[in-house]
Amino acid sequence: MVDRLVNSEANARRIAMVENCFGSSGQPLAEQGRVLVGEGVLTKMCRKKPKARQFFLFNDILVYGNIVINKKKYNKQHVIPLEEVKLESLKDEGQYRNGWLIRTASKSFAVYAATATEKEEWMAHIEKCIEDLLRKSGKQPPSEHAAVWVPDNEAAICMHCKKTQFTVLNRRHHCRKCGAVVCGPCSSKRFVLRTQSEKPLRVCLHCYDRLTRDKARTPRPLPPAAVAKGAGDATGSGGESSQDDDSDDEDERPAVEDKHDEPKFYSDGEKTEDTENHASKDSTDSTK
Repeated sequence: MVDRLVNSEANARRIAMVENCFGSSGQPLAEQGRVLVGEGVLTKMCRKKPKARQFFLFNDILVYGNIVINKKKYNKQHVIPLEEVKLESLKDEGQYRNGWLIRTASKSFAVYAATATEKEEWMAHIEKCIEDLLRKSGKQPPSEHAAVWVPDNEAAICMHCKKTQFTVLNRRHHCRKCGAVVCGPCSSKRFVLRTQSEKPLRVCLHCYDRLTRDKARTPRPLPPAAVAKGAGDATGSGGESSQDDDSDDEDERPAVEDKHDEPKFYSDGEKTEDTENHASKDSTDSTK
């Protein structure tokens, strides 16, 4: 399927259209051998609440962004190499149905499709792209993945000390190792998680103790920047630091109820302008 679409004019037009929709807020997406496999809207579980995001599946990357004007303009583009992705199906729970995890070494999150059929389609196409990529490159799938952050509204009190209640002054923070929602004093430590950043990141006390124990058991030379930092910073128990922000949560526009559009997946069976032109030419030749 993908191989036949690589050099098609229809594929080039689709990719150009995606680039135009992101405009200057996105990066160039047209590359030799890249194919747009499918596109559609999924609900992404953000830090504060679930939000609709536009997703584009290519044969080597997964791209998503905030919807500014449906089908016309997107921003806050995120590009995820598929070689780093692992999918995990989620069981239906209450209002959260037809979901799965998209896990990478640097970031992991949950998404939800509108129907069970759409979930199956998305997961099957993504898995196929990952399988093809790893087979061609000979690489092994990553063994370590970032934790999925617990949404803010699922923790009224600190998940570490079980005492601190979150208020306007006692803000929520996320441990970058386990994803738990914790208070400032319970996340006053920093540790370098190399798959996420070269800078020390906020971790809860439990993870900090475990990480330092593991490091002591397997000593190895590390550059100075990789040494774990100690006690907290100025934002340890006050307002949220920028490191705790999820950029997907910055879109606070009210959700617009639009008619649901099913995702589009482009295949050999799709009648593109290229195939129509060839068919027209063959028909003309046969009448000569």
